[in-house]
Parts: sequence; structure tokens; C-alpha cells
Amino acid sequence: MTATATALLGFVAWALLLLMSLGVLRTLATLTGGRAANSFSPSGDDMPGFGKRLTRAHANCYEFLPLAGTVMLYAIATGQTAATDGLAYAFLGARLAQSVTQLISTSNTFVTIRFGFFGVQLVIMVIWLLKMFHHI
Repeated sequence: MTATATALLGFVAWALLLLMSLGVLRTLATLTGGRAANSFSPSGDDMPGFGKRLTRAHANCYEFLPLAGTVMLYAIATGQTAATDGLAYAFLGARLAQSVTQLISTSNTFVTIRFGFFGVQLVIMVIWLLKMFHHI
């Protein structure tokens, strides 16, 4: 398996782990807190602290996965993983770091750090696209 394929599966697995964690958190709130199962806001604004951060971290993953996933799948489908493999693990690491930073805190410092990790992902995707366009 190429590094690109591993990074893509890692991204999907991370998004799934966040989703499952959110499901557990909401199930516990329903069973122990008297919340109705259909009462949760998709934005997470109705959850305190960690619950809101977890909701947003999961949303950040599913909002960005179509873009990143498309680029990685294109590289895999067209045999251009040589253009993406070199930075694939750095990309995945930046994604994980962005989520973990968001789960820890939404203070100004942590938001700035989180944006830095997001910026790394954007720069990597631009590099990937430039490399693949260069081969067209």
C-alpha cells in the first residue's frame, strides 16, 4: 500500500473515530442527562466544553475530507502517488494534530496553532496539485 493510500485510510479512520466518540458522548448524555436523542444541535453549540469541541473537530474532518480525499484518490487512480507519497504522512500528521489541538482547547493560542496545522495541509495539497498538473 502506498503512503498516499495509508494517509487516506488514516484520515477516514480518524473521522470515524471522532464520529464514534461523538456517538458515545451523545448516548451518555441521553441515558444519564435526560436529553432527548433528537435534541442535539449539529453544530455542537448545545454541548458543554469538550462535547462542542468534539463536534467541531468531527465536522472539520468531514468538511475537508472530500477535497483531500479527491486529491489522494486521483493520485492513486492515475498512478501518480509518487507526487503525493512524500508528504502523505506529514499531511495525515497535520490533520491529526489539528483535531487534537481542537479537542484540547479553543483558546486564542490553540486556535492559532490549529490554524497552523490546517495551513500545513493546504500547502501540502497545493504542492500535490502542482506536481500532478506538471505531469499533464
